[in-house]
Amino acid sequence: MADTGGPKASFYIALGIVVLALVAYGLRGYLFPAGSEGQKPAEPLSLTNITPPTAATPQPTPADAGGVEAPDTASITTVQEYSFVPSEKLKPVTGVSNYDPLADRTVKFALNVWAGWAPIIAFNEGKGPGKLWKTLGGEDFKVELVLIDDPVSMRDAYAAGRLHIGWATLDMLPLFMEELQKDNRIWPRVYQQVDWSNGGDGIVVRRSAAKDPNRPTIADLRGKKIVLAQNSPSQFFVLNALISGGVQPGEVEFIYTADAFQAAAAFNADPSLAACVSWAPDIYNLTDIPANHLLVTTATANKLIADVWFARADFAKDHPDICEGIVRGIFDGMEMLKSDEGRQNAAAQMSKLYNIPATDCLAMLGDAHSTNYAENREFFLNQNNPANFERTWSTAYYLYRHIGKVSTPVAFDTVMDFSIIKKLGDEPKYASSKNEYIVQFTPKTVQSIKAESGEILTKVVRIHFFPNSFELHKKITVTEGGRSEERLYDPNVDFVLEEIGQLAGQYGAARIVIEGHTDSSMKGQVPPAAVKELSNNRANAVKEALVQKFPSLDPSQFSATGMGWDVPADPQNPQDHALNRRVEVKVYPLEAAS
Repeated sequence: MADTGGPKASFYIALGIVVLALVAYGLRGYLFPAGSEGQKPAEPLSLTNITPPTAATPQPTPADAGGVEAPDTASITTVQEYSFVPSEKLKPVTGVSNYDPLADRTVKFALNVWAGWAPIIAFNEGKGPGKLWKTLGGEDFKVELVLIDDPVSMRDAYAAGRLHIGWATLDMLPLFMEELQKDNRIWPRVYQQVDWSNGGDGIVVRRSAAKDPNRPTIADLRGKKIVLAQNSPSQFFVLNALISGGVQPGEVEFIYTADAFQAAAAFNADPSLAACVSWAPDIYNLTDIPANHLLVTTATANKLIADVWFARADFAKDHPDICEGIVRGIFDGMEMLKSDEGRQNAAAQMSKLYNIPATDCLAMLGDAHSTNYAENREFFLNQNNPANFERTWSTAYYLYRHIGKVSTPVAFDTVMDFSIIKKLGDEPKYASSKNEYIVQFTPKTVQSIKAESGEILTKVVRIHFFPNSFELHKKITVTEGGRSEERLYDPNVDFVLEEIGQLAGQYGAARIVIEGHTDSSMKGQVPPAAVKELSNNRANAVKEALVQKFPSLDPSQFSATGMGWDVPADPQNPQDHALNRRVEVKVYPLEAAS
């Protein structure tokens, strides 16, 4: 066939390739979503990212000469209560209430086998229904305690209306919300915290898996297998510990079991498992084996796992007086447990309900700390409490979203209802309540803290200090577009303080050592003592900022020390001066391990 002068076949092939490439580029967000292979790796998981900073990093002016670091041009409050009215934020209830009627004015209240429910068991005089509870208006109602250990079965019974009240640890509730948010009638209303886990949860590791068998740390779990119960407080506990210790969830292999007790059994049977997350008494039984080490429990991370109860939104709308009566009754039950007789009676009733010997039930009471009225007010109302409802809720959502367990977050204030807690504060009985969960820290030097026991974890945080400065909120002049303005040298500092404060709040029974560091840019030119002083001032500046920002933290929990330039952030690249001007936070058990 004669050549007509038109485009050849090769032209159309090349054109097709170009068109396909342009289409692919236009659809790149769908073809290669963030975090998929071939894309820039996701930012490491860090609690700082829960509320990421928005300020741009400024280009600083040169530092004054003559300091212990060379010039480098690279780049608070008291108690404050929430002011919103809960009813303005809570999900409105529409449609006809859809729960089982209150037969003989009896509320069905779910719980699991856990020491934290002792106050309601004691006040209710057992499973019930029998004891007459009263509303503030004097009307009678009864409570039937329904034992459902499986959280999914409990959630389903609650959603179907067979239960009026559900149980959860606050960190588990976001997992429930994937289903519960589908119907505003079953949207949970959390009115009260019943306890903090106080030693009932823990992480046990094999000494053989540690770099130093005598002093295992969270960092030793990198690249190892960890067995635990999925979708449980165990998962929240270990995820939180891992990221605080600088280990990403993707750097460990999780092996899942149906419950925490099976996790302990699997760990005991399979030597390839480096660690397990489980509950008492199994964590203590495993630690009796010399080859194992109890790395951390909620006796140290004592404000991490919070047990709460929640009412269906339609039930709460129909019976606000009963919800208030339950809150009051549980607080009264906590008072009953303060006497030996009350504890004995509670253990006897728990034994019948849980089918566990009364002596074991009595021993279980130490695994949970009942949170009184003052502690509930701190948890629900104090915005500046580093271990409050909002922070616990946000952390759980952040961690579970990262591992694909939940989708769109639900706002904390659409679930948290502090109206009853706030109302009770007008009564002298509750207004006079004092926080009873106070840890006493005897003064100790950093050297003695480190000598007594290895750290549980080391958290490296970046507060970028201006050369020769220990001022956290240092401002520098930046010139852009011919205009000069003052900006923070490190706009992220408040977010980093938030992260350290949250860690200290969660590990409320641990000693926190803050280590300050400098760069080595002037090594050999300035006295080492001056360098030591600067790094010590940086550590103390962080300590002082924390106790100002979070008044509920005990200053004696913190110890500050200067490391100078002796420990670079990256030993392979000690000349990264901006990286070396930092602080590190280390968590140590309150008392030396026995």
